[in-house]
Amino acid sequence: MNRQPILVTGPARSGKSSWAERLAHESGRRVVYLATAREDPNDPEWQARIAAHRRRRPVYWQTLCEPVELAAAIRSAGEVCLLVDSLGSWVANLLALDDVAWSEQVDALLAVLAQPLADPLILVAEECGWGVIPPYPSGRLFRDRLGELIQRIGPFCAAVWLVTGGYALDLRRLGVPLA
Repeated sequence: MNRQPILVTGPARSGKSSWAERLAHESGRRVVYLATAREDPNDPEWQARIAAHRRRRPVYWQTLCEPVELAAAIRSAGEVCLLVDSLGSWVANLLALDDVAWSEQVDALLAVLAQPLADPLILVAEECGWGVIPPYPSGRLFRDRLGELIQRIGPFCAAVWLVTGGYALDLRRLGVPLA
């Protein structure tokens, strides 16, 4: 596996997490799954989704939860294949930040990604905004921040996978980068 991050992106329920898990398994390294979602014991449906993700992963994979300090968590991961799932949850966790604080978080993450990595890093991100513009400000803010984040991360990645319709496409190999 390359020493640059790998980005796996796609719409909801597209298989992007499963594809990222496959890539992590194929790395041959010990895998740490870094979950960015906040657990909510008052939301049984959300807890069921988290449990389904856990059941799908091998029991010997370690799971860490870090909903906010993503850059620091990546820096301190150690000698493992780190699978971050997902950037969308991370963005959602930080929606209350003003533009300056948000930019600082993004800059910290990009600074980590700009450094040569000693170990494999796989980032999962949701694609949104392929349809209706959200009718409320927080939805538009989420869509805009996540879309811009994915665009800024892509150039740092050895591969950018789009998972949709049951297929994984390597956009770095098949696509043309924007200026």
